[in-house]
Amino acid sequence: MRKKIRVLIVDDSAVVRQTLKEILSSDPAIEVIGTAADPYIAARKINKEVPDVITLDVEMPRMDGITFLRKVMTQHPIPVVMCSSLTEKGCDTTLRALEYGAVDIILKPRLGAKKFLEESRITICDAVKAAVRARIRPISLRPRPVEKKLSADAMIPPPVSRAMIRTTDRVTVVGASTGGTEALRVFLEALPLDSSGIVIVQHMPEHFTRAFAQRLNDLCQIEVKEAENGDSVLRGRALIGPGNRHILLKRSGARYYVEVKDGPLVCRHRPSVDVLFRSAARYAGPNAVGVIMTGMGDDGAQGMLEMKQAGAYTIAQDEATCVVFGMPNEAIKRGGVDSALPLEAIARAVMRANSA
Repeated sequence: MRKKIRVLIVDDSAVVRQTLKEILSSDPAIEVIGTAADPYIAARKINKEVPDVITLDVEMPRMDGITFLRKVMTQHPIPVVMCSSLTEKGCDTTLRALEYGAVDIILKPRLGAKKFLEESRITICDAVKAAVRARIRPISLRPRPVEKKLSADAMIPPPVSRAMIRTTDRVTVVGASTGGTEALRVFLEALPLDSSGIVIVQHMPEHFTRAFAQRLNDLCQIEVKEAENGDSVLRGRALIGPGNRHILLKRSGARYYVEVKDGPLVCRHRPSVDVLFRSAARYAGPNAVGVIMTGMGDDGAQGMLEMKQAGAYTIAQDEATCVVFGMPNEAIKRGGVDSALPLEAIARAVMRANSA
């Protein structure tokens, strides 16, 4: 039998600890080996038994989650998934945690909403499974299905032909998950002001995408913003799909724009990379470049194949530079990738493809 993923839950709320324990324990591949109300208790438990993954609250008494995270990553690196509430302060702090080595973000489960709890079960269990496979950098089995795994058919029909002509208006679509916040920073910082318009799906909870976009906007030459329904895709601008909403590329004449809409989980995610990539295949065809980055699972693999079949140029991040080589590997195995490149080379490749 495959060894179970041992998880330690660190949260000052007894209700959250119990809810997370029930959610994680419902997955046969995961075992909760303990819970802790604060980092001091957690440290004592880690000394007795080292977990495979820690879920860590951002704000706690006696020692905050960021301080504890930094201690873990400098002294005994363990994959950490940050657990945060939907507050502006929480968003900023949790994004900082990703820079300090946390693998992913999950939202604290909200009680009383059956659909939210069911979707939380998928998201939380998948985050833990991705974390245990992540390449952890020190600082200096599939969950039981809760609902049918939907394809992009749930949001947009398959592309019907590749009859669209090549134009001078180009667009780049990018998908990323676990480890993607850092990968996107490296990619976007390397782009010049006149780069082609970009649309991005990063698997991330709602509200966090806005703070993430604002942070990237401060770092990059190009404009980075959280996408709003109807936003135009413009040169020198990157639009990041908002958490918990699907984002699709659309075209009206020579103008590309985005549609932001509700819908079911697709490939276990909302937003889904497959939905974005299929829309790019349908509405941009050979005028698009597709990039799939680090992340667990197969979201985006089918959509990237459809992009390639529609005439787009497709790029995957290579295994050596991925935190989790899941999504790119699936896209490669399905035959949807033209080039697999190190993270640092992707921006140059995109610029070359868009100027060809």
